Amino acid sequence: MLRQMDALDVAGKRVLVRLDLNVPLKEGKVRDDTRVREAAPTVKALAERGAVVIACSHLGRAKGKPDPALSLAPVAPILAHHVGRPVQFVPDTAGEVARQMVAAAKPGDVLLLENTRFEAGEEANSPELSARLAALADLYVNDAFGSAHRAHASTAGVASQFARPAAGPLMARELAALGRVRDNPERPFVAVVGGAKVSDKLGTLKALAGKADTLVLIGGMANTFLFARGVGIGASLAEPDLASEAREIMAAAEARGVKVLLPTDVVVATDVDSPGRVVAVGGVTPTDKILDIGPASRAAIATVLAGARTTFWNGPAGVFEKPAFAEGTMAIARALADSKAFTVVGGGESVAAVQQAGVASKISHVSTGGGASLEFLAGDVLPGVAVLEEP
Repeated sequence: MLRQMDALDVAGKRVLVRLDLNVPLKEGKVRDDTRVREAAPTVKALAERGAVVIACSHLGRAKGKPDPALSLAPVAPILAHHVGRPVQFVPDTAGEVARQMVAAAKPGDVLLLENTRFEAGEEANSPELSARLAALADLYVNDAFGSAHRAHASTAGVASQFARPAAGPLMARELAALGRVRDNPERPFVAVVGGAKVSDKLGTLKALAGKADTLVLIGGMANTFLFARGVGIGASLAEPDLASEAREIMAAAEARGVKVLLPTDVVVATDVDSPGRVVAVGGVTPTDKILDIGPASRAAIATVLAGARTTFWNGPAGVFEKPAFAEGTMAIARALADSKAFTVVGGGESVAAVQQAGVASKISHVSTGGGASLEFLAGDVLPGVAVLEEP
C-alpha cells in the first residue's frame, strides 16, 4: 500500500518534497508553467499545515555540474505566484548554503533548492548525496511521478534514508489512474500508441498486446509495423531492425484475440516543409515520407474510441508541430474528448496535443509522466514508487 502525505504529521517539521519542475526555459524565462501549477497545491498544503517546505527538482540535462542556463532560479517566482506565498531560492542543492537557509527557515516557509542535476551524484543515485539531502529534512515526500522510473538520489536514494517516506497527492492520483488502466480496465480497452520509435516502447507494446482489446498503432511506430507486414513505406522514419519484434507483438495480439489497428491511408510528403498529400497505404513512393495518418484512418480510430470504456494514449500520429501534418493527432485528441470512456493521456507530446486541441479538461487523467507511465503499464517496478510502499 502506498504511504501518503496526508498521513504525515508535518507541523513544525522540515519536509523535503521532490517535485517535477522540469519546465521549458527560453532566455531565462519559463515558457510553460503547467508543471509548476500542478506542483503548487502540494507545496501550499504542506506550508499551510505548518511545515518548512524544502522543494527540489531537476531541470533539463545538466551533467552533474552547474549550468546557469538550467538553474531553477526563474522557477521560484512562478512557484511563489501559484502557491500564494514567498519562495526562497537556494543557490545550492545540498551544501552549506542550503543547510544554513533551511536552519533559518520557520514553519510555513517555502524554499526551492537548486537543480538536483547540478550534483554529480544525482543520476548515479549516490549514497553520499542522498545522505546530504536527507540531512536537510525530518520527512520526505515524492510528488514527481514523471521521475519515479529513475533510481536517482533525489527520488529513490533519499527516500530510503527516511523511516516513512510518502507519496504526494499528484503521485497518488497518477498511480490510481494508471493502476485502473493496467490492473482493472473496464472493457473494451483501447490503447493508442504512437511516436517515433518502437524501441522506446517495446515493453509497453508487449504488455498492451496482452491486455488491450484493440491496439491502435500510429506515428513513426506504425511505419515499423507496416514494414514488418511487407508494406512499402518509402523514406519514412522506421526501425527495420525491429521488424521481427513487431511481427511477434502482432502474433501475440492475434493469438489473444486483440485487434491491431494500423493506418489504411497516410499523409505523405518529401519533407516536413512540403505540402502533404493523402495516399492509401501501399501507395507510398520511394521518396515519400509518411508524416500523418489519413482521413480514413482517423475515422476508423474515432469509431473504435467511441465504443471504448477505457482508453490510453501515448504518442502523436505524425509531425503535429507542423499544421499540415497535425490533423491526425488533433482528430485523436478530439475523439478521446468525445468518448465516454475512462481516458488517460500520457507523454509530453500527447499532453501537448490535447492542450493544443483545447480538450485537456475533457480527459479523465492527463499524466505528467511519459516514460514513467509507459514503464508502469509495462509492469516494471518504478524505483521512486517502490520506496514509498508500506512494508
